[in-house]
Amino acid sequence: MDRIQAMSAFLAVVDTEGFSAAARKLGVSPSVVTRAVTELEERLGTRLLTRTTRFVRLTDTGRVYAENCRRILADLDEADSTAAGTHAAPRGQFTVTSSVNFGCMHVAPVVRDYLSRYPEVTIHCWFIDRKVNLVDEGVDVAVRIGALPDSSLQAIRVGRVRQVLCAAPEYLERHGVPRRPEELERHTIVTATGVTPTPEFRFRDELKIRLQPRMTTSTNESAAAMALAGFGITRLPLYQIAPALRRGELQLLLEEFERPPLPIHVVHREGRNAAPRIRTFIDMAVAALRQDASLQ
Repeated sequence: MDRIQAMSAFLAVVDTEGFSAAARKLGVSPSVVTRAVTELEERLGTRLLTRTTRFVRLTDTGRVYAENCRRILADLDEADSTAAGTHAAPRGQFTVTSSVNFGCMHVAPVVRDYLSRYPEVTIHCWFIDRKVNLVDEGVDVAVRIGALPDSSLQAIRVGRVRQVLCAAPEYLERHGVPRRPEELERHTIVTATGVTPTPEFRFRDELKIRLQPRMTTSTNESAAAMALAGFGITRLPLYQIAPALRRGELQLLLEEFERPPLPIHVVHREGRNAAPRIRTFIDMAVAALRQDASLQ
């Protein structure tokens, strides 16, 4: 069995969660599937699957390898279709990653629109608050906030994120509007650890104010909820509170003291050699994010 057939057999085991079921799916004997997977593991020098009498599960290495196999086989299908002149639309699957909040608010709508347009594509979304290694973890596209390290990855700038102070008008009516960062010491402060990991608030021109928050929370959503309820002042990404600002439920504070905004990039691995499904998704994501006023 050649390498492509072995990859197909391996993915059949992953999808059906068993060697016998994979053999039935492929129309071969279980021994053929077992031998194909064993030869793959021997060639790679690592175990891809954990086998017991009751289940078959992917190892961490196997999970990454499976994603890469799916992409390779989908690329081969697209190459065949293009060469045969029958290519009509992107198909196959790929993986997109972003931070949780940004992914839910801005990447998920792009994914929805893309899947509606291209029904033969499947997308895996990894919304997680850590930097995913695109190469090592088999991820195709990332939307990154912040400065990018030097790498071989391709990056397209699509916008920026302002970290803003805000409060509800009701709170400001009771406690007054701070005009300088130092005045925040007299106010009720709520911090989200993802935005303000320490009690030290940083402002333009290297100004630092150490504040004692009344509440510290691990999620931006709960910090926003406290501000909306009139409890106090918090710092959040502008995109997250943009709807509340438009409705007049929150008010921006100390804008002239803000630090420079963080850049947003769409990052991908393959450049001009990317499969059509990757290129078309990147085009759609770049256009959508650049049109979002809360990111500009």
